[in-house]
Amino acid sequence: MTMVPAPVHEDLFEAVHGGEDDTVVRLLRSGAPAEATDEEGGTVLYTAAVQGRAGIVRLLLAAGADPERGSGEGGGDLPLCGAACNGHTEAVRALLAAGAWPDQREEFGFTALAWAVRQGFADTVDVLLKYGANPGAAGPDGALPLVAAARRGSVPVVRALLERGAPGREEALAEARAWLGRDVEGTLREGLAEAHGEGFETVTRRFPEDGGVTVVVEAVRDGRPFAGREQQTAHAAIATLLETALGLRPPHEELAERALRCADPSLDDWTEPAEALGRRGDEATFEAAVGWCASDDPLRQAFGADVLARMTAWGGGAPSGGAGAGGAYGVRALPVLRQLAREVREPEVVTAVVRALGAQGDTAALPDMLRHAVHPDAGVRRGVAVAVTGLVPAGDREGVAALVALARDGDAAVRAAAVHALAVAPEDSPAVREALAGRLDDDTPDPAVAAEAARGLAIRQDRRAVAALDRLLATAGPDGPAYTIALGTLEHIRDEATRRRLEHTLPRRR
Repeated sequence: MTMVPAPVHEDLFEAVHGGEDDTVVRLLRSGAPAEATDEEGGTVLYTAAVQGRAGIVRLLLAAGADPERGSGEGGGDLPLCGAACNGHTEAVRALLAAGAWPDQREEFGFTALAWAVRQGFADTVDVLLKYGANPGAAGPDGALPLVAAARRGSVPVVRALLERGAPGREEALAEARAWLGRDVEGTLREGLAEAHGEGFETVTRRFPEDGGVTVVVEAVRDGRPFAGREQQTAHAAIATLLETALGLRPPHEELAERALRCADPSLDDWTEPAEALGRRGDEATFEAAVGWCASDDPLRQAFGADVLARMTAWGGGAPSGGAGAGGAYGVRALPVLRQLAREVREPEVVTAVVRALGAQGDTAALPDMLRHAVHPDAGVRRGVAVAVTGLVPAGDREGVAALVALARDGDAAVRAAAVHALAVAPEDSPAVREALAGRLDDDTPDPAVAAEAARGLAIRQDRRAVAALDRLLATAGPDGPAYTIALGTLEHIRDEATRRRLEHTLPRRR
């Protein structure tokens, strides 16, 4: 008897590849099976999952596709693993919601969690764990997820696993420490040479992401890349996180050296050591931070100020009914920080010192923060606006004038921070109102600036806020910050009819 091959339904696969949701709906309604396969046994659901077509994944599942059915010759590829391997979190969520078992293993022993961890997709890891993926299930190489995450160098993945009580903390710490100071680029090149031999060039790229830097090395032959490896590099932050989880207290200088090796206060390799020291809140840590502030090294000064700021935030040293936001240490840190603010000009130091002074919550330090409102570095000016938010009292002409000037700054991020500070400031004067009104049309880079300006005017019962809110509620994306700010601002609209009209303004769909 002659076997008739099943139809391939190429049109359905083409629609999936093209992301044509409407076409998929039409084909399914006309009889195309939700479990169609191609000539190599690949399922249409696996194809949609691998490509991250979350909407089509949901359509196929609703039409009866099995979320756990294997794909390809022998059925060794799973839709959930295909989506997780590529970081398609919404497709992963759809498959899990349809009943896919989070710990199902593919042909070579990978689970979806093993793929997501090794690729550094923190959002995907988080969704898998929320749906019950086992945080202690080893991958095909025998490594526990936490160890694999430490090796990868992804801080968000390590955090997600720690929050779920993942085992293997000691092993993960050893892995993270082994990578400290290692030449990541050289290690990746060696791995490519081992896998592909010699006779090719390499191209290296670095991408800031997830609070760290990802190093990507591509192997190139005849001008074309043919292989590549990548590695995240936040191993100092991961080591610090794991030490904290294990109750370990490395020496102050060891944590400082981790941050200084990173040399970037915006990255986790800096912030995690500073946070760990700030949480300690003891005399030895305070003395170490004050000593770093007195250093001749600008980065060490910045780190010392950062630690003092975090000690203040955690209330270190506060006796019962202690003084100030930071207790006894906050009071003692204030003169150190004020003196440093008067002496330094390096952007990273000024930003750290201004942030630390803002954390004290003491208006006496305002002059030392505001002196840097005209700093040539935009990051410093933004830091000043953020630090003085909520601190400038009504009638403080110098403070209000500085915020008004910053609200007109040429840098969008500076304007955004300053407009927020003005919006919530107690001062109500023509200068403040005009500065806010001047930002009602500021949609670059985000309409949230205009929304903050409208909020400030609404708080002051300025009628110009109404037209701005009407526009924002109709045009801003309903999932974005501008819409959220505008909607929350309606509580300040006292006229009931106007407020009700604005509450029923629907976002325009285009």
